[in-house]
Amino acid sequence: MESQRNTVITTNKKAYHDYHIIEKFEAGIELTGTEVKSLRAGHAHLKDSYARIQNGEAFLLKAHISQYKYSSGYDNHDPERDRRLLLHKKEIIRLKKSIETKGLTLIPLQLYFNDRGKVKVEIGIAKGKRQYDKRAAITEKDIKREIERTRKGQY
Repeated sequence: MESQRNTVITTNKKAYHDYHIIEKFEAGIELTGTEVKSLRAGHAHLKDSYARIQNGEAFLLKAHISQYKYSSGYDNHDPERDRRLLLHKKEIIRLKKSIETKGLTLIPLQLYFNDRGKVKVEIGIAKGKRQYDKRAAITEKDIKREIERTRKGQY
């Protein structure tokens, strides 16, 4: 049986602009049936979302998964509810220590289906960028784009 590649639902592009990503983790996510159906349709975004550790459990906060369009109103989910992340206890302890000691934060980077059809979240331990870091990253990206353009002879 052929294994499929990970199917990306959404990425948090702003995370790479606003943060230095130090380390990445893969976590499962606890969802309801209508949330999974909505994700299969591609109706989600991670803008302004973050993860937090509370009472020994990890939660994804402010991630928007739209209500399933073909569901009746009473059994649909709240689009921005807190969702529990499924991590091993050792990983949660490690994340909690790094966040508390170094002043870092947990940011979701990507939401995707793995090769077995399960929804996974890639979270990153991140440190906020300063304004001058953001400007330097933009100028570096512009320089690379200019070099590629001249290399291809499209200038």
